[in-house]
Order: sequence, then structure tokens, then C-alpha cells
Amino acid sequence: MPLLLLVAGSAAVAAAARRTPAPAPLLLVAVGLAVSYIPGVPSYTLDPHVVLPLLLPPLLYTSASDSSYLDLRAQLRPVALLSVGYVLFATVVVGWAAYLLVPGLSLPAALVLGAVVAPPDAVAATAVARRVGLPSRITTILQGESLLNDATAITAYKVALGAAVGEGATWAGGIGEFALAAVGGVGIGLVLMAPLHWLRTHLTEPLLQNTLSLLIPFVAYGVAEQAHASGVLAVVVVALYLGHRAWEVDFATRLQEEAVWKMVAFVLESAVFALIGLQLPIVLKRLGEYEGSSAVWYAVAVFVVVVVARFVWVYPATFLPRLLSARIREREENPTWRGAMVTSWAGMRGVVSLAIAFAIPSTMADGPRNLILFLTFTTVIGTLVVQGVTLPPLIRLLRFPGRDRQAETLAEANAQAQASRAAEARLDELLSDERNALPPPLADRLRTVLERRRNAVWERLGQVNPVTGESVDDTYRRLSREMIGAEREVFVRLRDLRYIDDEMLRALLRRLDLEEAAAYREAG
Repeated sequence: MPLLLLVAGSAAVAAAARRTPAPAPLLLVAVGLAVSYIPGVPSYTLDPHVVLPLLLPPLLYTSASDSSYLDLRAQLRPVALLSVGYVLFATVVVGWAAYLLVPGLSLPAALVLGAVVAPPDAVAATAVARRVGLPSRITTILQGESLLNDATAITAYKVALGAAVGEGATWAGGIGEFALAAVGGVGIGLVLMAPLHWLRTHLTEPLLQNTLSLLIPFVAYGVAEQAHASGVLAVVVVALYLGHRAWEVDFATRLQEEAVWKMVAFVLESAVFALIGLQLPIVLKRLGEYEGSSAVWYAVAVFVVVVVARFVWVYPATFLPRLLSARIREREENPTWRGAMVTSWAGMRGVVSLAIAFAIPSTMADGPRNLILFLTFTTVIGTLVVQGVTLPPLIRLLRFPGRDRQAETLAEANAQAQASRAAEARLDELLSDERNALPPPLADRLRTVLERRRNAVWERLGQVNPVTGESVDDTYRRLSREMIGAEREVFVRLRDLRYIDDEMLRALLRRLDLEEAAAYREAG
């Protein structure tokens, strides 16, 4: 029952957030904080053994499969500088600052804190980027960073934790462990991606294909972790490959898969942010000896260091490579200070940091362990509240150039024209064979469908309706829905009159649903 309440409540809040200017992650966290103090609300402890292997893989998978492999490859250098360089830099800077600020906190324990709060969260970055409509290059960099940085942070955390609990971790051992995790995770992903894609393309039943799709992130993560490699990198590599080759999968599978993964991502993202807010009572109970104003001071100081450290890294990492390399200047577009500003400010932390903090074993002394948990929680909440609230107005203030819809539509129309010419040539070739003979009306129907698809994009470049103010897209969708709605009413009436049965009604309605979806996509 507590799990059902969590899922239902978080989904309701996320749905309500769509009708408000507040970002859904922030509203979910705020409601979670408020609900956590209502008497009788069950305790939702963030179990790292559940979050990391059960929640992280599907969230990474859906985000990576929706990303562009080609765009990420084009932005590999800035993504690597953030996902590896920045995480290690933030680990050291935050750890050293905490070591200087907090009396009695050892340097290894402080570095554990640095590693825990170093990675911006994939869920938070994707949710905010989707909501505010960041420029495509910045969105690609942030998504790429958030997909890969967890592997760096988890490895750095393990090394620092080993030193903090007296397991004799060394820098050489840490570098070796990082190399094993990175190379092993990528290697396992490369090994798994081709067989998994083969299975996806050879299963003929869409339900089986989608069942496999739901299992893939857990398989990749589990195999990699069993081999002491990075499950995060394995999932990302597999998801990028499968997303890049998704066109080879049956159309029915793609339609179902898109709907299934949208639902999974919505439920999990909503539950994750609600869980963050619900952790406050648990965190405060464990604070112990660090209660009082000193804990507040430590929280503010760590938050400021986390925010400032990102600026200190991002600006040099953005402009220095271009200044030092003529090849980069020739091959890459000129970065702007506005892009660096948004990249620096879009550093929200999330559930992964909290899950890692809750995973700190009891072998670490209670005082440092509880303080790390508290400072992680305040940093996550602080970045979500301060940066999550101010990022949209910051983007508006910086006045990024909007997307050129006219140019995009022209590019789409040209692509469709080329594809239509190829399809028309193939149709002529097929109809010239006696085995493919069709009555003229059916052959004309194929040509009509092709012509409608070719012309649909060009028609979107037309003017708005002077009477209604609707665009061509909106009018097309509205008329199509009205026509299909009239057909649905007739089918339902015939079913009620027992002229057709429910099985036939479902078949007819599915046909109309596909027609409506096609009309929506053609106009959109």
C-alpha cells in the first residue's frame, strides 16, 4: 500500500505541475517535504539496493535511447570534460572545502562527500531541459554529461570510502578501479548491444519485443555489475546503439515501445523526485552531534562550493581548448558565454547522490556518515530549488536565439521529397512485374497516399487561416479528428444495435486510432 500511495500521489502531483509554471521536479520535492510531516504517513527510506539497480537502469535507458548517438559523438569532448573531468574536480574541491570547514572531519570522509554530491542527476537535467527548451547543443551536452557522470562519481566514491573506513585504498588502486569500471562497462555494453538488437529484430511478436525492451536495461546493468564494471556505462552504450538502430524494428513494436517507455519514465521520474522530499525526517533523525546552527552553516557552505566549482570548471573547459587548438577552432562552432552560463547553472543534483549517501556502510563512524547524508540532502534540495526555479527565467533573460522552425520545416520537406521520389521509383518497378499487378484504383490509391505524404510538409509552410487564426497544421488535425470522431460514433451505435460485435468494434477502432495518429504526425 505505501508503494501504491507513492506512485499514485507522485503521478498526480506531476500531472498537476503541467498546469502550473513550476517545474515538476521542484513541485514533487516540495510536496514530498510537506507530506513527510503529516502524521500517519509511512516512512519511505531510500534503499540504495533498490534505487541503483532497479530505478537507475530504466531511467538511464530511456534517456539514452532518446538521445542522439551522432550528436553525442559530435560533442564528445565537452561531454567527457564534464562527465569525467568535472566530477573528479568537484570531488576534490568539495571534499577539500568540507575538510577545512568541518572540525574533526577526516579528508577521506570529506572526499566521500565530494564524490557523492559531484554528479548532476540525469533525471533532473533531462526534466529541466525538456521543460525549458534549451538550445540543442547545450541539451546534448547536459544529457551526455548526466548519462555518463554517475560511473565516474560511483567509482570515486568507492575509492574515497575505502580510505575512509581504513581499507587501504591508494591513488594507484583508485585509477586502476576507475579504468576497470569504465573499460569494462563500455566493453560489456559493446558485447551485449548486437545480440540484443538481433533479438529485437527477429522476435515477430510486438508484446515479446516490448517485454525484452523492458528487461534490457536491467540485464546490461546486472551483467556489468557482476563483472565489477560500470553498469551505468553498459546501459548507456546499449541504449545508444538500440536507439540509433530503432528504425530496423517492426513499426508496431516502435509504437508500443514509445508509449510504454513514456509511461515508465513518467512514473519513475515522478516517484524519484517525491522520494527526495520524503527523506527529510529520516535525514534529520540521523544528524546527531551536528544538530544546530553549525549544521546549517555547513550546508550553506557546501552548496555554495558546489555551485561555484561548476562555474570554475565549465568556463575554462569551454574556452581553453578552443584557444589552444586550431583544429578545434576549425571543426567546432564558437561557444558563447551565455551557453557556458546555462551549462554552469544547470547542475541540479538528484536521487543518485542520495542513494549513494544512504549506501555508506555502518563501518564509517556515525558522526561523519550522518553529516554526509545531511549535507547531501541539503545540496540536492538546494540545487533543485535555487537552480531549478531560476533556470527558466535565466534562459529567457539571456535571450537565446529560438529554433528556426521555417528552416527545420524546409529541411523536413526536402528529406520527404527525396524519400517520396525513391518510393515512387520503387512502386513503378514493382508494378511493372506481373506478379504485383493491381487494379488501377488500388495502384492510384498507393500513389495518392505517397503524394499526400510528400505534400503534407510543404503545406505546413502556408499562412494561417485569416478567419480562425489557425495554422494549416491545426486545421488539418481538427478536421481529421472531426471526421474520425463521426466514424467512431457510427461504429459504437452499430455495436449497441448488435449489428457488429465488440471484437469487430475493437478492430475498427484500432484502425481509426492508427489513422488519427498518422494524421497527427503528418501535420506535426
